[in-house]
Amino acid sequence: MRIVHVGTVVVDLVAAVPALPGRGGDVVASSLAPSPGGGFNVLAAVARRGARVAYAGPHGSGPFGDLVRAALAGLGVAVLAAPRAADTGLVVTLVDGGGERTFVTSPDALVGPTADDLARARPVPGDTVSVSGYGLLHPPSRDALVPWVRALPAGVTVLLDPGPLAPAAAPDALADLLPRVDWLTANRPEATALAGPASAGESSISAPAPAPVGGADAPGLAGATRLAAALARRTGHGVVVRDGSAGCVVVPPGGTPVAVPGFAVDAVDTTGAGDAHTGVLAVELSRGADPASAARTANAAAALTVTRPGPATSPSARDLAAFLARHP
Repeated sequence: MRIVHVGTVVVDLVAAVPALPGRGGDVVASSLAPSPGGGFNVLAAVARRGARVAYAGPHGSGPFGDLVRAALAGLGVAVLAAPRAADTGLVVTLVDGGGERTFVTSPDALVGPTADDLARARPVPGDTVSVSGYGLLHPPSRDALVPWVRALPAGVTVLLDPGPLAPAAAPDALADLLPRVDWLTANRPEATALAGPASAGESSISAPAPAPVGGADAPGLAGATRLAAALARRTGHGVVVRDGSAGCVVVPPGGTPVAVPGFAVDAVDTTGAGDAHTGVLAVELSRGADPASAARTANAAAALTVTRPGPATSPSARDLAAFLARHP
């Protein structure tokens, strides 16, 4: 069993600032350093859960590419594609005093895998392919990725994280991809964009009441429950809607929504929390975990991630087990 990620690893130039400057303003960062990010966050989360993991996306031939390859090697991630002529793309990431992050993405960071890159992946039944909506924003990558995913053999699980831009920028590609998706995982704004304006209204969706997990209530997840139910009905797939510190809602294929509460922590940096959730969710589902249990483990990984500064701070298996033991 492998997790094969076909998103794009980038380099985050992370600046910690007290607050974002106003237009035309200036601010002094307390720290500023490059670090692998984007798809690397998913890969790191998978590798730290002890799963076999491969990266089928692009990596550059310059200093940023060297940084990415060294980091992937350190995690034991198999790199399948050959280096491309250009360097790895850059994302400027501003993290304010409240831990919220703001991105400015270079065009090179949107370049996804080519048909040749994807041909090296060769997923087999039992593998999970992790797809990012960012791969649909670059037309050559989109034209390679969509037919490749649709042609994957039966028994290969496809997990899609649409990201914030694809629902508006590449709706046709998403529509072409969705029939082959087994699990859709999105944060609440992304889920709202996917579900459409009618689904955003509190009274427009009739959803089953969220089932409690471990006897706990799930305040604040009612809206996410309605969105998850709408997306599950529309797609027929398994759906996870993440709602920040409140937790997430999971709908197993053909099942009803289950609200999975989050964990109260002091957030330092929210960069990569959604990616950590996606990576851990993919591993737990691939190992046969009950979807609600898999979502709870993913919630814990995201909670630990935001307590640490940096874009790829998903916990080790040992740290995650210890955290879960403290929160039975």
